[in-house]
Amino acid sequence: MLLVGWEAVFFWMLTLVALFAAVFTVSARNPVHCALFLISTLIAKGALFLLLRAEFVAGAQILVYVGGILVLFLFVLMLVNTRSEVENPFNRQDKVGAFIAALVGLAILGAVTYTQQRGGFFKTKPSADRMAIENAKPDPNAPAGVISADTETLGVTLYTRAVLPFEIASVLLLMAIVGSVLLARDRRQEETYD
Repeated sequence: MLLVGWEAVFFWMLTLVALFAAVFTVSARNPVHCALFLISTLIAKGALFLLLRAEFVAGAQILVYVGGILVLFLFVLMLVNTRSEVENPFNRQDKVGAFIAALVGLAILGAVTYTQQRGGFFKTKPSADRMAIENAKPDPNAPAGVISADTETLGVTLYTRAVLPFEIASVLLLMAIVGSVLLARDRRQEETYD
C-alpha cells in the first residue's frame, strides 16, 4: 500500500509520536509515567493501523490494550508501593548489562529479519486463511461502517482457530499481574498479610 499526500504526513507524524513515546516508556523513572507513555505509544500504533485501513486491528489495539490491560496496570501501579524502586538508581553494572542485552536483542532482531527476507525459518506452504488475509485489499469506495472481507476473515480465524492462544495469553497476563503484586510487597505488608 502506497501512502501519498496527507496520509504519508500523518503516517510519519504518528510514527514519530509512537517512537518518542516508546523511548520515554523505557527511560522514565516513575512507573506510572512509563504506563502513560506506553498508552500513548499504543494509541499512536492503533491510529497507524487505522491509517492503513485495518479497522479491526486498530479497534482491538485500542480497546484491548489501552482500554483493558494498561488501565489494569495503572491500577496495580497505583495500589502497590513503588517508591522504594523509584529511589534506587541503577548502578554501573546494571547499565553494562542493559547495554549487552540491547546488543543481543538487536543481533537477534537482525538475524530474524534477514532470515524472514530469505523466506523464513521453515519454508512451508501458507494456509488458505493466511493467503486470504494477505491477498485481501480494502475497498476504497465502501461506505463507512461496512465490514470488509479481510476483517471478517480475520475475525472468524481469530475466534475459531486461535481460541487457545487467546486463553493462554489471558492466563499469562493474570500471572504477570499477580506476580508483580507479590514482588512489590514490602516487609511490613508481608507481615500484615501473612
